[in-house]
Amino acid sequence: MVKITLPAPFTQGPLGQPPLTNQGIACSDQSFFGGAYDFRMRDFNVINTVPRLHTELLDGWKLLVKKIAPNALHNSSARYDAPKCDEHTRVELISELLARIGNRDNPQRLLCMTGAAGEGKSALQQTIAEHCEKSGTLGSAYFFSNGDPTRNTTSTVVPTIAFQFGLHNRDLKEAISAVVAHDPVIFERSLQTQMDRLLVRPMKNLGGCERPDIAALPHIILIDGLDECQGEDRQVELLAAIRQCLVTTELRFSIFIASRPEWAIRTALQPGGYLRDVAYHIRLNDYYASGDMRRFLRTRFEQLSLRTNNPHWFTEDNIQTLVRAGSGQFIYVSTVYRWISEPRASPAERLKTVLTCTPHEGQTARPYEALNELYTNILLNAENAYEAVDTHFGRDFLLLLKIHHINVVDGFPIPPSPSCKFPKDRFTDLLGLGDESVEILISDLHSLVSIEKDTKVYLRILHKSFSDFLNTESRAKDLFVPPSRVYTHMAKSCLLHILRSPGSDFLSDAIYHLPRFWASGGVLVEIDDELIDFTQKGGWGKIDSAYPSWKGGYYLVLEQLDVLTEGVKKRNPEVVEVMRTYFEKWKRECDDFYAEFERNREAERQF
Repeated sequence: MVKITLPAPFTQGPLGQPPLTNQGIACSDQSFFGGAYDFRMRDFNVINTVPRLHTELLDGWKLLVKKIAPNALHNSSARYDAPKCDEHTRVELISELLARIGNRDNPQRLLCMTGAAGEGKSALQQTIAEHCEKSGTLGSAYFFSNGDPTRNTTSTVVPTIAFQFGLHNRDLKEAISAVVAHDPVIFERSLQTQMDRLLVRPMKNLGGCERPDIAALPHIILIDGLDECQGEDRQVELLAAIRQCLVTTELRFSIFIASRPEWAIRTALQPGGYLRDVAYHIRLNDYYASGDMRRFLRTRFEQLSLRTNNPHWFTEDNIQTLVRAGSGQFIYVSTVYRWISEPRASPAERLKTVLTCTPHEGQTARPYEALNELYTNILLNAENAYEAVDTHFGRDFLLLLKIHHINVVDGFPIPPSPSCKFPKDRFTDLLGLGDESVEILISDLHSLVSIEKDTKVYLRILHKSFSDFLNTESRAKDLFVPPSRVYTHMAKSCLLHILRSPGSDFLSDAIYHLPRFWASGGVLVEIDDELIDFTQKGGWGKIDSAYPSWKGGYYLVLEQLDVLTEGVKKRNPEVVEVMRTYFEKWKRECDDFYAEFERNREAERQF
C-alpha cells in the first residue's frame, strides 16, 4: 500500500471567513501522474492533512468573528435604512471632512465632530463611509447604538475594527488570527492592549516584511455615536486607547469620531484635555444647515407631488417655516417628511397639522421645541387611531409603548441582570397580548420606530432624540409615562397569570418575575387592590406548589414587606400576615434547596 501525505491547500475563504487552503494548489483537480497511461495501482490512499499552524489560524479567526458586532458595520443589515446626506446637501462640509481624513500626511490624524441630537452626525458618517468605501480608503467603521446590546459597549469595538482590516489583506488577517490563537483571552484585556496587539503590532510587522507596502492598505477608521456607548469611563478608555495606539504611532491612520458633546469627549477636547493637541475639532453648530434642510424638503415634497397628482400641495413659505422650526436639526425635517409621506396619510393634511404647531414669523424657535411638538403630534394621532379600535378597549397606548421602549432600549433592572430584555414572544405573552400586537401598536409610528427581525431588539428607535423625549417629563409633558406605572402594570400582569394557572403558559416566568417587578425597580408599585384580591383567591397557595428556585426572589419582598404593604396593612392586616408566612417559608425552602445543591456539587467534585 502506498501512502502519500499532502499539505492541505490554503486559499482565501468566503468574505469574513478564515483562509481555508494553500494558494497555488488546486483542490478539485490535483494530479500525481499527469499524462500517464496504461498502468495499475493497488491500495493507493491519499491522506490530506491540515498543518497545525493552519488549524490554529482557523481557530483564531473564528474566535475573533465571534467577538465582533456585525450590526455596527456601516453596511450591516441592521442598518439597512441608515440615514445619509441627500445629494447636493452638506456638500462643503463633506468635502472638508473627506479632505482631512483622506490626507495621510495630515499632522492632526484624529478628527472629532460634535453636535447636538438631530444635527445629522450619523447621516454624515454614513455618507463619509460610503464615499471612502468607493475610493478604497475605508479601513473600518463602527456605529454605536444605545438600543442595540451588541454595539452599545466598547467590548466589541477593537475586534470589529481588526476584523475589517483583516479582510483587506491576507497577511494581516493571518497575523491577527495568530494573536488570537496565541492568546484566546485577548478580548478580556484592556482596550489599549487589544488595540496594540490586534492592530498596531500586526501592521508594524506587516510593514517590516517583504510583502505589499502597508501604505497601500486602507487607512480610515470611522466611529459614530460615541455618546451612545454605555459608561462614561468606557468612553474615556476608548478615546485614551485611540490616542495612545493609533494617533501617536508611526502608522498613518486617520480616525474620524462623531458624538454628542457629552462629558467624555468634551473634556478631552477642551484646553488641557488629552486630545486637545492631537485632534481637529469640528462643531456642527458652526455649519448652519438651513440651506441643506430647504433643499432636502423641496426635493422630497416634489417627489410626493407625483403621488398626489397635485404639484401645488405645498409652498416655499411652508418649507421656510419648517426649516426655521428645525433650528438646524436635520432630524426635525427628516421626521416631518417621514410622517407626512406615510402611505395611509394625505401629505397636504398632515403638512397642515405640522404647520399649526410650528413657530410663526417673528417667533423664536427654541432647540427641541419644534421637535417636541412634532413627536407629541405624531403620538397623539397614533394614540387616537389605536384606542379607537374596539378590540383595544381599555388598553393604554402610551403605557404599552413605554413598556416596549424600556424593554428594547434600556431593559429592566431585574437581579441578577442590570438590564434584562425579554424576547418579543415571551414579553407579549406576559402582557396578555397577541402575536401581532407590537405591529398593531406602532402601525402609525413608522416615522419614529421600525420592526426588526431580532427577537430581543424587535423595535428599532430611528433616532435617539425620540428616546430622550419619552424619558424626559419636561419634554413629553402629558405624554410622559413614569417608571412606576410601567412596573405596576408588569406586576399586575404577573399576578393575573398566576391566578389563571394552570391555564397560563407563562406561570413559571410570572412567579419568578413578580417579586422583581414589585420590589427591585426602585419605584413605588401600587398594587394594593390586586394584592388583596390575589390573597383572597389563593394566589400565594398556587406559588407555594411551584419549584423552589422559582420562588427565590421573594426574599426581595420579605426584606421590604412593611414598606411595600403599608397601604394593604391599613386596610387588611390579615392579608399581610398571610404573605409574610408564605415568604418566610419560601426563604427557608430556597436556603435548603441551594444548600443541598452545593452539597451535591461538592460531592461530584470529590467523586
